[in-house]
Amino acid sequence: DKNKILRQLPKVDRLLEEPESAELCRQYGRERTIEAFREALDVFRNQILHGEEGLEELSGKTKEIKPERLQAWIFDRSQTRLRESDTSSFQRVLNATGVILHTNLGRAPMGEHQKSAVMEAMWGYSNLEYELLQGKRGHRQSHYKDLICQITGAEDAVAVNNNAAAVSLILGAMAKKKEVVVSRGELIEIGGRFRVPDVMEQSGAILRETGCTNRTRISDYEKVIWEETAALLKVHTSNYKIVGFTEETSVKELAQLGKRHGIPVIVDLGSGVLVNLEKYGLAHETTVQEVLKEGADVVCFSGDKLLGGPQAGIIAGKKKYIKAIENHPMMRMLRLDKFTTAALEATFREYLDEKNAWANIPVLQMIARGEEELRLQAEMIIKELGEGGYPGRITLEKSRSAVGGGSLPGEEMPDYAVVIEPKEERAEELSCRLRRLPLPVIGHIKNEKVWLEMRTISAEEASLLANALKEALFHKKRAVEI
Repeated sequence: DKNKILRQLPKVDRLLEEPESAELCRQYGRERTIEAFREALDVFRNQILHGEEGLEELSGKTKEIKPERLQAWIFDRSQTRLRESDTSSFQRVLNATGVILHTNLGRAPMGEHQKSAVMEAMWGYSNLEYELLQGKRGHRQSHYKDLICQITGAEDAVAVNNNAAAVSLILGAMAKKKEVVVSRGELIEIGGRFRVPDVMEQSGAILRETGCTNRTRISDYEKVIWEETAALLKVHTSNYKIVGFTEETSVKELAQLGKRHGIPVIVDLGSGVLVNLEKYGLAHETTVQEVLKEGADVVCFSGDKLLGGPQAGIIAGKKKYIKAIENHPMMRMLRLDKFTTAALEATFREYLDEKNAWANIPVLQMIARGEEELRLQAEMIIKELGEGGYPGRITLEKSRSAVGGGSLPGEEMPDYAVVIEPKEERAEELSCRLRRLPLPVIGHIKNEKVWLEMRTISAEEASLLANALKEALFHKKRAVEI
C-alpha cells in the first residue's frame, strides 16, 4: 500500500526536533541540514512511487517499513550526503591501474622537489617577473629557459599551458595564412577529439597533406613545396603505431630539405623524453636532444608525460623562431602561471644530472622498478590482508603495465598485481567501494576480479593501500535496515 507507506514519512519540522538534528545543524548549518532531509525524503518517495526497485533493501527481511527504522535511514542518508558535500571533489587517489601516465588520474605525479617548489610559490610573493639583481621587471620564462637550453641543446625556449597550445601558437607565429606540409600518416587525433588538422585551421595555417597513410618519402614533401609553403611539420605518432609496409621521412632528411628551400622544420614530439628508456626494456623513444641534433628548427612536447613534470607545452629551438613565438599576441593567453612555472623549473633541474632524474622523477622511478621489488610489495600487502579473514580470495598474479598517456603505444612492462575475487558481492560493487574510500583506490576489473597493479603504487604508498583495503574488506559499513 503505497499511500500507507507515504503517510509514514515524517515531516522535516519533526525531524528537526530530534536530538541528532541538533548535531547536524551545528556541523553543517540549519539550511543545509533541512535540504539534506528533503533530498532523503524525495529519494524514498520516488522509490515507493516508481516501482519496487530498491524497496526490498529498504524494508529488510520483514517486508515491513517501520517508522523508527525509516527515520534512522533518513538520518543516516542525510549525514552521508552532508559529509560528502563537505569533502573536496578534487582528491588524491591511489592509482592501482598499472597505467603510469593515466590521463584521467592527472598523468605525471610530482616528486618531493617539484612539490616543494610549488609550495614555495604559493607562500607569499615571488620574483615571477622581477629581476632581483637589476631591480626591474623581468620575464617568467627566465626561470626555466636556460635550463631547457642547457639540457636539450636548444638556442632558446618558452613554455605554454599544454602541448596542443604549443602547436597552435607555433603555427600561428610561423605560418599564418600559409601552407604547412604534413604527412598523411601523421594527421593524428589525440584525446578529447583533438585533431592536428583542426589545430592547424584554428591557428590560421593551411594544411597541405602529402604522401600516403603508411608511406611518405622525402620526395613527397619536395614536390608540394612552393612559394606559399611556410614550414614542414613532422608529428610524432606517440599514441599509435603503423606496422607492416611502412616508410617515414626522418627529421634529418626534412631538415636538409628545409635548408635547401629556406623553410623551417617543426617537430611536434608529443610526449617529450630526455633520457634513454631502452635500459629498462622499453623501445627506443626519440628524445628532444636527438630531434634538435638532427636539425629541427622548433620542437614542442608535453611537460606532464614522459618528462614527468606539470601540464605544459614546451617549445625549444632556434632563437629567431622562439622570439617570434614569444611576441605573438596569443602568448599572453597561453603563458604559464607561477605554480606551473615553479614546478617546471624544478623538473628540469632534476635533469641536470640524469641520476637525479631517475631517482626523483616519479614517472621514471616507476619505469625503472624491477619485477622482484614489485612482487615483494604485493606479497607484503597480501600478508597484511590475510590476517583479516576475508571471505573471498586474495592472490598474487603476474601482469603487465603500460606507460599510457599517449606514450609508447603497444609497449608493456612486467608487473605484479594483488587480485581480489569477492564471494559475497560482485567485483564492480567492490571496485565501487574502493573508489568511495577516504583515500580512493582505483584498480581495474578482469574476469570478475579486482586487479590492483603494483608498478603504479610507490613503495611509500604500499602501506596506504594495505590500510585502505583493510577498511574496504573488513570494516564494510552495513546499511541501516528499515
